[in-house]
Amino acid sequence: MKEVSLLFRDLLTEAVTGFAKERGMLPGDVPEIQLERPRHEGQGDWASNIAMLMAKRLGLRPRDVAAEIVSRIGSDPHLEKIEVAGPGFINFFVTNLWIRDVLEAAVKGRENYGRSEQGKGRKVQVEFVSANPTGPLHVGHGRGAAVGDMTASLLEYAGWQVEREYYINDAGLQMNLLGQSTQARYFEILGCPEKAPFPENGYKGDYIYDLAREVLERDGNVYLDVPLEESFPVFQEHAAKTILEGIREDLSRFGVHFDVWFSEKSLYEKGLVESALSFLKERGHAYEKDGALWFRTTAFGDDKDRVLVRSNGVTTYFASDVAYHKDKFDRGFDLVIDVWGADHHGYVPRMKAAVEALGKNREALQILLIQFVNLLRGGQQVSMSTRSGEFVTLKEVLDEVGVDAARFFFAMRRCDSHLDFDLELAKKASTDNPVFYVQYAHARIQSIMREAASRKMDIPEPFSVDVNLLLEPEEKALAKRIARFPEEVEKAASELAAHRIAFFAYDLAADFHAFYNAHRVLGVEEPLSKARLCLVEATRVALTNALAILRVEAPERM
Repeated sequence: MKEVSLLFRDLLTEAVTGFAKERGMLPGDVPEIQLERPRHEGQGDWASNIAMLMAKRLGLRPRDVAAEIVSRIGSDPHLEKIEVAGPGFINFFVTNLWIRDVLEAAVKGRENYGRSEQGKGRKVQVEFVSANPTGPLHVGHGRGAAVGDMTASLLEYAGWQVEREYYINDAGLQMNLLGQSTQARYFEILGCPEKAPFPENGYKGDYIYDLAREVLERDGNVYLDVPLEESFPVFQEHAAKTILEGIREDLSRFGVHFDVWFSEKSLYEKGLVESALSFLKERGHAYEKDGALWFRTTAFGDDKDRVLVRSNGVTTYFASDVAYHKDKFDRGFDLVIDVWGADHHGYVPRMKAAVEALGKNREALQILLIQFVNLLRGGQQVSMSTRSGEFVTLKEVLDEVGVDAARFFFAMRRCDSHLDFDLELAKKASTDNPVFYVQYAHARIQSIMREAASRKMDIPEPFSVDVNLLLEPEEKALAKRIARFPEEVEKAASELAAHRIAFFAYDLAADFHAFYNAHRVLGVEEPLSKARLCLVEATRVALTNALAILRVEAPERM
């Protein structure tokens, strides 16, 4: 169908060019020609507003301009008719020949149907989750994991060379608090909490007790007579290592795997922070004031300058982030995508400023903000307090609803919109459950294919079927939806909007269920059966590929 739109654009361009020349318009004054899909049935398969845009410049009535353009458009076997509608839209209606084009593209394309060369092999890094290794992943991290992983998968499908990265925040205050919290619980278990009082802002979850007990079981009470500063690294290292292992396990179970696990510590160990600060100073982007080192971010659109090194000589998190992003671009990425929690929205301008100061286009850094997840059970709010004492963990959600449901539900809204996640709905084996509804469509298709095989019927080649037999509204609606898949991939990739693929999968499933409930595929006249079987196979291809981008299973049976 994309090819048909290009064909119509070429026909329209030729007609517009001739009309514009006759009216004395210079080529540079002719507006860009665009074709869009009308929102409502009966308004054609493609539409253009070019006549209205030209009418303003020519001082003519838009409908008159549209009529002139239409009169110049040549014929084509894909084109059934053209209409001038409304204030001057030009609506194109296609013949059934386009259905064969769609079936050919999908059935022959198989796992490559919908793939795009948009990325042209350029390198993109998607950095996501990157939760501090100070506790288990919670449900919010789960949404970020799903969005980041689906975005990476989508970009791969759209022709990018993708690398997934997890940034381990293993340096700084939070890691110190983790070590102190674990150390304090160790001595509390031993009955002498006064030896290491619990830090004021320490981590209070029950998992801290678990970490302390593990140290006690491994090493016994040997740290009772060891100065706190000497035993502290033991507690910090054990806690960080154990928690990070748990994070890796949860993500692996969730189907999320990273190419690179990047340690914040390595930025300091390799001198990358100092190198980045020198880079900024050499270019006049950093200056000293009141004993501190400041980044002149206001020169790049930020509302105020930011501190890189405090007056006490301690570097800020921002300094680490500048160094980290410099390293990303030094590794040769053309595009860098960060997936952050929505509470970091205020941090976006300064990071964009940093990227520009580093000599890169600020648009080479794209940031996806992940809004909060509102957990429900049967429509009722779920308390966000669990055994951890702090949050509902990703592991608990996966235990209850499974991986596929969790991934699909996380993709059902734009990532920067709040998400209501109903645990009971996600478990329901009914068409009320969106993921069940989509997967059930695939299982139904597979059932048809198994029955066809039992009747010794092969999937016919698209060129051999009579597409003129596919006249029913449900058949045409299904074919149109299949045709939209390549467009949706390109739009979703260009907008970094993986949720569009989830929407497409749901709409395709809805169109298939409507077709399935209205028409028989097998047991009708052979020519019609073959045409419908080919249509069903094209549906399977598009649905399988959409679910593959979302990394959700396409089941054989349910």
